[in-house]
Amino acid sequence: MRLLPAPDGLPPAAWAVAALAVLMALLWFTEALPIAATATLPFLLLPVMGVSSPNAVASTYWSPTIFLVLGGAIFALAVERAGLHIRIALALTRAAPPSPRGLMFGFMVATAVVSMLVSNTATTLIMMPVALALIASSDRTLPPAEAGRFAMALILAVAYAANIGGLGTLVGSPTNAIAADIIYRTLGTQLDFLGWAAFGLPIVALAIPVAVALLVAVFRIPAAGLDRGAVRAALGSRGALSEDERRLVPLLGLLVAGWTVLPLLRSPLGLPPIEDGMVAMAIALLLFIIPAERGGTLLAWADTKRLPWDILLLFGGGLALASAISDSGLAAWLGDQRDVLAGLPLWALAAALVVIIIVVTEFASNVATAAGFMPVIAAVVLATGADPLLLAMPAALASSWGFMMPAGTGPNAIAFGTGRVPIRTMIGSGFLMNLAGVPLIVGVCMIIAEL
Repeated sequence: MRLLPAPDGLPPAAWAVAALAVLMALLWFTEALPIAATATLPFLLLPVMGVSSPNAVASTYWSPTIFLVLGGAIFALAVERAGLHIRIALALTRAAPPSPRGLMFGFMVATAVVSMLVSNTATTLIMMPVALALIASSDRTLPPAEAGRFAMALILAVAYAANIGGLGTLVGSPTNAIAADIIYRTLGTQLDFLGWAAFGLPIVALAIPVAVALLVAVFRIPAAGLDRGAVRAALGSRGALSEDERRLVPLLGLLVAGWTVLPLLRSPLGLPPIEDGMVAMAIALLLFIIPAERGGTLLAWADTKRLPWDILLLFGGGLALASAISDSGLAAWLGDQRDVLAGLPLWALAAALVVIIIVVTEFASNVATAAGFMPVIAAVVLATGADPLLLAMPAALASSWGFMMPAGTGPNAIAFGTGRVPIRTMIGSGFLMNLAGVPLIVGVCMIIAEL
């Protein structure tokens, strides 16, 4: 591509950046290289192509949002270590009616809530054993045909809810933070914790009932039939709160308050600029100070080996590419091509982008899809002159909306790995979820952005 002549009016540096963007997109979507390794290409190639200096490129690899992701991931490790996430999930599930439909709804709510704080893959690993225990009890209390359909539906319900719940908060999925920071870098629109939740939580609140209704219809789940005693035995009990859990609960409250209440008090009280990433890191540092019940502290530095360091590097690569697209003049040139897109209604353009991204994310990792597409979406926003949130937010949310293929997301792979869901069944029900997601994502984003 770099060897071809540049289009009229496109600066040579912008043409070089366009070639780099295509190369990185191909490598991310095919995973021919590890996605974190591909993220280092801007640092390697932008100076070689004469677009920017090594120091300038390196400075774009870090941002306050990365501290938000890092702090949130550190806190999630402490929650997992203490088992607090399992307690939250079981408590929400036990509150559901002990019917097949009621349990499915309760499981999905519990899974979605945990997935807002813990990665969707970890959430699925937490909830799937509980789901399989319930399936074992249903095998004894439901007719064989109904038990088989309930098993498939409940397994898919856990995977679906983990994917959906991750959309609810800025820290629910790395794709959210990547998208939010690229939106800020390229379009100047900042999405903090509350700003993202204003879009994400309505999506979660609507998508969970939609997913339940779809699974109930596809698998013909009955309204009654499970034995209450067998259900309670399958769920088990965590007993009293451990001392570590007692110490984590107020920290969780402080974290949520810092993300939700502090921004509202900043101006009235004249507080200094405290961003979400600063709140996350402040709570994360306390975890290395507060004593644990059995010695040491609530979290040890050795535990951070399990942090998603590769995701942070991927995040940086996406930011570096986005900065290059803007600084090289490529974004401005694309903005001058507005006549190509001017005839499309905004909702149709948003729907088309969502469809394309959903298709791609079925075959590529969610974080790679977000990192690859968001700079392009920013250019489309410039080309149409539309409100950034009306196109960028649907695209950001669509990056995590993949339900068909086992390789689409970690939860999908775990669900398929149980051996209880045939690939044809997963593709069929997932296709319906993908179809439902297009009007749901576009409609919610259009309504919220106009409020």
